[in-house]
Amino acid sequence: MGRLTRRAFALAALSAFTTTGAAAGRGRAAAPAAGRAATEMRGMWLATVGNRDWPSRPGLTAAQQRSELLARLDLAVRNRLNTVMFQVRPTADALWPSSHEPWSQVLTGTQGEAPGWDPLGTAVQEARARGLELHAWFNPYRVALHADPARLVASHPARRQPDWVVTYAGKLYYNPGLPAVRAFVQDAILDAVEKYPLDAVHFDDYFYPYPVAGHSFDDDAAYDRHGGSFPNRAAWRRDNIDRLVRETAARIKATRSTTRFGISPFGVWRNASTDARGSDTEALQSYDAVHADTRKWVREGWIDYVVPQLYWHIGLSAADYAKLVPWWAEVARGSRTQLYIGEALYRAGDPAQPAAWQNPAELSRHLTLARRYPEVRGHVHFAAADVAADRIGAMARVVADHYQQPAKPPR
Repeated sequence: MGRLTRRAFALAALSAFTTTGAAAGRGRAAAPAAGRAATEMRGMWLATVGNRDWPSRPGLTAAQQRSELLARLDLAVRNRLNTVMFQVRPTADALWPSSHEPWSQVLTGTQGEAPGWDPLGTAVQEARARGLELHAWFNPYRVALHADPARLVASHPARRQPDWVVTYAGKLYYNPGLPAVRAFVQDAILDAVEKYPLDAVHFDDYFYPYPVAGHSFDDDAAYDRHGGSFPNRAAWRRDNIDRLVRETAARIKATRSTTRFGISPFGVWRNASTDARGSDTEALQSYDAVHADTRKWVREGWIDYVVPQLYWHIGLSAADYAKLVPWWAEVARGSRTQLYIGEALYRAGDPAQPAAWQNPAELSRHLTLARRYPEVRGHVHFAAADVAADRIGAMARVVADHYQQPAKPPR
């Protein structure tokens, strides 16, 4: 998927620095202050890559797929959420009748096979009927979770333009260093913006792929052709991603002015030990690892909102939630970019996680802590299947402690 692989990677990266963290407190979170404004982001990611959250398996009938999708939207309503980030382009494919890319195989099991209905169009309509915002979630550069181009449908752009594709660590990616790729990715995304009244376009944290030991991302030819004015390859790669973000933002506004643009990056930009502007952490750095200058995007106002994935418990030495929230609040302060916090509901009750995540109050404590910072305008929970399962009642605790009354999403 995307997100499952990334989350496992993030945990491994952190465990290289620490194996213990302070356990979460057992006290019940304070109730929301009386008179608190009823406007905050209460989001839920709905991941489709690998059939993570929906549909439950490939090959369901159109009626079954639709029923499951509506059940996920109803789940959001029951938990007093107001926004769903629906993954509609998981691997250079589409969950709508795209003019640029094939139907996703997560629907029928066969890439390019029409499912007999329009999932994105239905999601937009049914979310609105329930008072939910629908943010369409796109992965820009991932082509396939395997390394065999022949397994892609014959009409796939990656087969028509094999020079666009890089094989890396057993997966296929579009090369972010090619201007033609950047334009095509934007065209594919804008197809959905043109066809549907999306509340937002949403990216997660996948830009250049996360580093895998023993593998290198072969963009030598693109760097030789386009990177001559940069001091090194890393600076050129960051500029490629900057251009994607800046150009996508401009094209969204030009196409549909009411559609926002938000990004959910890895929670650590840089460590203070590397850069004085960084956070008090000792973790993977997205600026260096995936060439995403997320701090710049916020400070420059290129994006409407940012949702850093702060998927760590309070007290974790390598990446302490209690230190990262104020760092991101400072980054957002004075900018036009709204700050929401990405929350790791998927960790709650997972026996492989540290003791803090066995405490149903840990997530509620996160929201209580974040309320100290006016820049934090809400939270987004990963992900829908975990909201539904709620293994130890962590989501129910969040709802009881913080979501007693409905709230409208910020605009």
